[in-house]
Amino acid sequence: MRSVITVVSAILLTAAATCSHAQGQPPATAPAPKAAAARPAATPAAKPASKSVAKRAAKKDSATSSTKDTGGGSTAEQGKIARRDPFESLVGRQKAATDAKNLPPGKGGLQVSTLRIDGIVHGPSGMIAVVSNPQQRTYFLHEGDQLYDGRVDKIAMDGVSFHEVGKNAFGKPEERQVNKRIYTTAGDEQ
Repeated sequence: MRSVITVVSAILLTAAATCSHAQGQPPATAPAPKAAAARPAATPAAKPASKSVAKRAAKKDSATSSTKDTGGGSTAEQGKIARRDPFESLVGRQKAATDAKNLPPGKGGLQVSTLRIDGIVHGPSGMIAVVSNPQQRTYFLHEGDQLYDGRVDKIAMDGVSFHEVGKNAFGKPEERQVNKRIYTTAGDEQ
């Protein structure tokens, strides 16, 4: 059995050397088979396995030669650096960058898109909107209050109207009117 393995490995090394030589790489030096040269070649059942082993050996040779050419680092590290997720949206990457900013504290750090209207109160100084952010902090907004990306235009008993200033997907400045309504039923969301 050992002699069969030796013959198969000699054939594979020879095949890998000829394949790499055909691709412009210097041939790999194959150790001379010991006493198995006088024995016949492997049976046809071993040929499919030898092809996959030859492919692995060729990949291993090309990986070591590319490591030598680049000056050291492993190919796995280089592959991780050079590749990006093909399913990740490039537009979403810009949006995540704006979300990662440190927002100022208080009302000035509220973003119109993330606000949730909890209630509206009629007070002596006018209408007051009770809103909360994603961190479940509650704020009281009056008409004309400046937010991070807009301002409060009008507060009515059924909702709040915001003037939002932002950029579209192409970076062009964009202004729009956003109306957020207060819902009376518990199951409805904004």
